[in-house]
Amino acid sequence: MPTDLEGGPLARLRRGHEELVLSLLRTHGPLSRAELTRLSGLSRTTLYAIVGDLVARGALVGAAPPAEGRRRGRPVETLSLDPAAGQALGIDFARRAVHVAAVNVAHEVVGTASAAHGAEVTWAERLDLATRLVGELPGGGVRLASLSGVGVGVVGPAGAVGRAGPAPHLTPVTELLRQRFGAPVLLDTNTRLAALAEATWGAAAGMPDVAYLRLSYGVGGGLVVAGNLHRGRGGLAGEFGHITVEEDGAPCSCGKRGCLESAASLGAVLDAYPPAGDLAGLLAALPDEPAAVRAVALAGERAGRVLAAVCQALAPSAVVLGGELAATGEPLFGAVRRALDAHLMPAGRPAPDVRPALLGDAGGALGALALVLRESPPPTGPAVPVPAPTAVRRPAAAARPQGATMPVPSRGRPSWP
Repeated sequence: MPTDLEGGPLARLRRGHEELVLSLLRTHGPLSRAELTRLSGLSRTTLYAIVGDLVARGALVGAAPPAEGRRRGRPVETLSLDPAAGQALGIDFARRAVHVAAVNVAHEVVGTASAAHGAEVTWAERLDLATRLVGELPGGGVRLASLSGVGVGVVGPAGAVGRAGPAPHLTPVTELLRQRFGAPVLLDTNTRLAALAEATWGAAAGMPDVAYLRLSYGVGGGLVVAGNLHRGRGGLAGEFGHITVEEDGAPCSCGKRGCLESAASLGAVLDAYPPAGDLAGLLAALPDEPAAVRAVALAGERAGRVLAAVCQALAPSAVVLGGELAATGEPLFGAVRRALDAHLMPAGRPAPDVRPALLGDAGGALGALALVLRESPPPTGPAVPVPAPTAVRRPAAAARPQGATMPVPSRGRPSWP
């Protein structure tokens, strides 16, 4: 009996290969055939046969690199999913702003937008604001019929959005978003989503293992392991801010004493150097005021000790530092690197690369997009019938939508204005 008929072993194997290729392009965006071969583990012959069939059926489209980016020789074609096959929406409910971003499954940008709000705004008002921003995205906004998922970032703690689902006060939010947009909703903390964004489009793009630490008035973090967001039991992975660094240190908001958040946050640095008053004053004092440099360096040393323990356990390729305190530059980064050198055991050399975050306030929304592209189920049923394009035009810096207030991702690192 033939084994390659519908439902036979060979047919199932081929469908599995097709799903693997489609999943890689959904996660990573446009890739060359060589990159797909490496990431899929398929033989070159098998991969090329699978890709050729998917292109012929219109599931994939190809594009040559832009003329200005070409090297000598034959241009390398990249492949992506048909842009009409679906869209993803990311919403970051930050403390005093809402950020939204949307891409299609080919990683082409639909648009981005942000709006600030007061501290007392209710969840209902924030949802209305997010809905309005989505409706105002350029090009007619998001097509709800093709929306494959909505990623949502909220302010921590991480335990509020663990594997068991969101905390009770967030459950109505996810339900309302599901009703408004008619798509699955994936929710996580915006700090952890910023980690995923930096590993997807930002400072550590393409690196499989990344540790992210945000140093702001609060201190949080995130771990990307083997290219995926790591949540851990109860969704508590990445709470670096509540690792003890001083046994008898200052009280922390979590109820303990001496946590990294109480010792290395922006507030702790301003307490250690009162003349600054705020972040702007601190930046103005650097690098000329020795007391300001010492206050920042002490925070960096404490953060570095925590990161050394994280790196000893995880061995990431990169450590990414974000948040307002990262704007202090070398006084902070130099102290973190020195602490890593001092506390990593010799077998752990070389120390991971320490890099500043690139995505800023956009990180939460872009990470929410990455979450959808990685974890939401693919759209079911055929895409909206459209003529299959022969080329995919990648977003460039010049194509940034009018009025957008956040950087927009392309394959690899975003283009920056």
